[in-house]
Amino acid sequence: MKLRKGDEVKIVSGKDKGKTGKIDKILLKVNKVLITGVNQYKKHMKSRSQKQKSEIITITKPLPVSNVQLMCPKCHAITRVGFTSDADKKVRVCAKCDQQI
Repeated sequence: MKLRKGDEVKIVSGKDKGKTGKIDKILLKVNKVLITGVNQYKKHMKSRSQKQKSEIITITKPLPVSNVQLMCPKCHAITRVGFTSDADKKVRVCAKCDQQI
């Protein structure tokens, strides 16, 4: 996967289109990413006992990787990711400004 934890991404499609955020967690098996503050839903929690209150909680659901695009930290534009080898290391490169990510 070309995205990593901590990358700044922009939502390209869906109900939160246009929002930006940092990747909090990557779910490789289902090909989704969890972004803080994006794709939030309300869930009604019923009380399980007399002492516990019923409440409405906000949960963040993961987004498909195809709905997000990386924002280059140098040129601040959404971009695709390329790779180059730099002294026996594979390095991610911005497709627009050719800077290391």
